[in-house]
Amino acid sequence: MKDFNRTNLSFSLCGLNCKLCSMHLDGHCPGCGGGAGNQSCSIAKCSLQHDKVEYCFLCPKYPCQKYDGIDEYDSFITHQRQLKDAIKAQEMGIEAYCEEQNKKVKILRTLLSDYNDGRRKTFYCVAINLLPLQDIENVMKLIAENTSFNNLAIKEKAENIVSLFQDIAVQQGLILKLRKKSVKK
Repeated sequence: MKDFNRTNLSFSLCGLNCKLCSMHLDGHCPGCGGGAGNQSCSIAKCSLQHDKVEYCFLCPKYPCQKYDGIDEYDSFITHQRQLKDAIKAQEMGIEAYCEEQNKKVKILRTLLSDYNDGRRKTFYCVAINLLPLQDIENVMKLIAENTSFNNLAIKEKAENIVSLFQDIAVQQGLILKLRKKSVKK
C-alpha cells in the first residue's frame, strides 16, 4: 500500500505476530507495512488517516469498531490472541514483547527444520503463536532430554510434539488449529 511503511515488521499494526505466520516464513508476505503485503487492509488505511500510528493501541480511538469480532476467525495466521497480544505488547513494552516473539521464532524454525514430517507447518505456527513461551520452552527441554526421542522416525517425533502441545492447549482452553469462517451458500 502506498505510503504505508512500518519499522517493526514482526508485530503488526493490529496485533498479529507476523514472524510466526507461514506466509511470512515462506517469504510471501514481508510483514505489516513492509511493502507488497495485504494491499486492501482497512486497518492500514485507518493508520494512514490517523498520523500513521505504528500500533493501533497508540491511537486515541483504540479499540474502535474495526476490532469488533476481529479475533473470531483466522486467516493464514491465527487471530485467537490478537487483542490479548496487543494488550500484552502495550503493557510489556514493544521491545520486550518482540524479544519474546524472537525466542518463539527461533523455536519455530527449529521445529520446522528438525521435526516437521511435511504436515505440521500450520500446526507449529499456530501452537507457537498461541502457547506461552515458558510452556513451549518446557516442551523443547523435554525433547532435548529424552534420549530415546532421537531414535524415533520424523513422523513419530512430530506426533509426540503435537501431543505435548495439544495437552498444554487443552489445559489452557486453546484450540491449536486455524478457525475458518464458514462459507455462506
